[in-house]
Amino acid sequence: MTIATLSHIKKVIEACLLTATDVIAIDQLLDVFDNQISEDTVRLIVEELASEYTDSGIELITLASGYRFRSRPEFQSYLNKLYNTKPARYSRAVMETLAIIAYRQPVTRGEIENLRGVAVNSNIVQLLFDRNWIEVVGHKQLPGKPELLATTRQFLDDMGIQSLEELPPLPNINETFLNSEQDLIEEYDSQKESEENV
Repeated sequence: MTIATLSHIKKVIEACLLTATDVIAIDQLLDVFDNQISEDTVRLIVEELASEYTDSGIELITLASGYRFRSRPEFQSYLNKLYNTKPARYSRAVMETLAIIAYRQPVTRGEIENLRGVAVNSNIVQLLFDRNWIEVVGHKQLPGKPELLATTRQFLDDMGIQSLEELPPLPNINETFLNSEQDLIEEYDSQKESEENV
């Protein structure tokens, strides 16, 4: 391959990635060139492009499903003003359920309920399915064969990570929920005390 050819390939890959609305898999980039280039060539070019955009307002990131350009997180507040958008907000119950699935997968709804101490609302699970953040990966060999839930590649892509190992460390989930419960009890006791003193 001549330098001009590599230069052309690089421009094509850059155009594909810049105009994509979703993550582009390496196989898709290979298809663009009718598999006339190697995966190693694509990876090398993507690394070069990522390096070229280091001091830019956008960055080229590698995700579980492939590659994507995105605005740098430090500029998100400006983009929110420009497009008049607000980041999606999820309830604590949704976030707790998702965290349990992400850190303990594969997990059943019953196991989630045991950890949270409350029933898992069907709407929460459906929301996570609708976002394509979780999927059924099997069934536990228990009576009723409950579904085993795990996160998806879409979850990794939306979180901006390549693998679950990149998730931040989480203290023991049981301790986290016990501490939250203890905080609520202490808050209730303190509120009760101040009411009695009035």
